Amino acid sequence: MSQENVDAFKRATDAANRRDIEAMLEDLDPDVEWHPAIAALLGGKATMYRGHEGVREWFRDQEEVFAEVRIDYSEIRDVGERVVGIGRLRTRGKASGAETESPVAWVIELKNGKAIHARAYLEPREALEAAGLRE
Repeated sequence: MSQENVDAFKRATDAANRRDIEAMLEDLDPDVEWHPAIAALLGGKATMYRGHEGVREWFRDQEEVFAEVRIDYSEIRDVGERVVGIGRLRTRGKASGAETESPVAWVIELKNGKAIHARAYLEPREALEAAGLRE
């Protein structure tokens, strides 16, 4: 199942980078728990979104604030039923044009080829620890 999980992770990432939310949702369970890190990056409080409608809401929230959001992964690790992606998050503000760049890591738990739990971390070390790994 591991390569299938990695492939699902890559498909969802590619869809998110293209801003194709419906394609991204194809790799997410209808009841997914989605914990993005972007609010924390901007100094806000962490938010959890539930299900496909919650992920759509997250996407709409991003669209209001950012002209561009992109994650590029330098490393993707298969950890059984989980995938850990470590990379860089790049954003550009819609109104300000301000650009940010930050390390980011996602830990995605999958069941039957669909993400059931997804959590982003601004510190890759924290993601590795959450997945039971070391740097």
